[in-house]
Amino acid sequence: MTSPTPAAMTSPLFGDPAAVACERAVAELRAGRPVRLLADDGRQLAVLALDCATPASYAAFAALAAQQHQLLITAERAAVLGDGRGQHLHLPLAGLAHDALPALAWLRPAHTPASALLQASAPHSALDLAAIELAWLALLLPALVVLPLAGPEPAWAGCYALPAQLLLSATPQPPYELVARTPVPLREAGWSEFVVFRGGIAQRDQVAVVVGTPDLGGVVPVRVHSSCLTGDLFGSLKCDCGDQLRHGLAALKDKGGGVLLYLDQEGRGTGIAAKMRAYGYQHEGLDTIDADAQLGFGADGRRYDAAVAMLQGLGIARIELLSNNPSKAARLSAAGIEVVQCSPVTGQVTCENEQYLRTKAARAGHHLDVDALIAAAQR
Repeated sequence: MTSPTPAAMTSPLFGDPAAVACERAVAELRAGRPVRLLADDGRQLAVLALDCATPASYAAFAALAAQQHQLLITAERAAVLGDGRGQHLHLPLAGLAHDALPALAWLRPAHTPASALLQASAPHSALDLAAIELAWLALLLPALVVLPLAGPEPAWAGCYALPAQLLLSATPQPPYELVARTPVPLREAGWSEFVVFRGGIAQRDQVAVVVGTPDLGGVVPVRVHSSCLTGDLFGSLKCDCGDQLRHGLAALKDKGGGVLLYLDQEGRGTGIAAKMRAYGYQHEGLDTIDADAQLGFGADGRRYDAAVAMLQGLGIARIELLSNNPSKAARLSAAGIEVVQCSPVTGQVTCENEQYLRTKAARAGHHLDVDALIAAAQR
């Protein structure tokens, strides 16, 4: 007996079957249960998220795999461990207990046995890419216990099955719909309108804040701001996100109105748990990019589907982007939003965030002159 296909599991009346299938796979992975990814040629990959595995679920997976299970890590994590092949790797795990796995997945390179890397295979298959994409959608570390399967195997039939192609071609994105809007008085911007959109995988709520009365048919000042719980809400000194949020709102007011898009993608798209783990590495001296690489992430995993959908939902096609990040402008442009110009939004440089800002400029290409900001603050 095999799992039903996505088309058989839901009707289009209840949403895009492909999107529903992806959402169910995400839920299974986050619940600590294995998922089977299916290739067009009949191959399969059983996947268990190390982030959510328990000693019992890991032991069950290892037993069902007859101790042939492996650890899938990203090329970024492999590079940290000293492997220069530039590919995702499968590390052998036979005989390792669950409590040894975190060291392999996200702790220091010294904790990974050299023999594991020497034995690592580099299949770089479509199934690996789909597994990593699924982990991203689930906001989990891209460290996955896997078992390649030649085809359907009865022992794994109870695990949810997802065609890998759903994750590889273009992950289905259910449309965003406007679900609420109301005026709210803001300290930096005065009376503004909060417009809530809902959509995408997992139907997350995203917020557009319309400041003043901008001409939506013209060139609209827009700040695209990714959520930062620590900086925006708690005033963390490790970043300038809170300053950029407040200064961005003030700038929109000064320009006569505009829109701030507040995107639910903490930690450059990695999620709050991974962000806190990366903070631990930063306390040891790593910059933000190297800290994320320790966890298996690239330099910036943010996506802007929701931003584009909200702009289109508001009838905005041409924008002045309030950002120091040229990559953000390029990605919005590629999605059909005309970025007429970019204007900087900066925050206060402190001893706690100076290195963070220098990393943004030197390694992420942000248009930031940290020395000039420091000099201006000292005048």
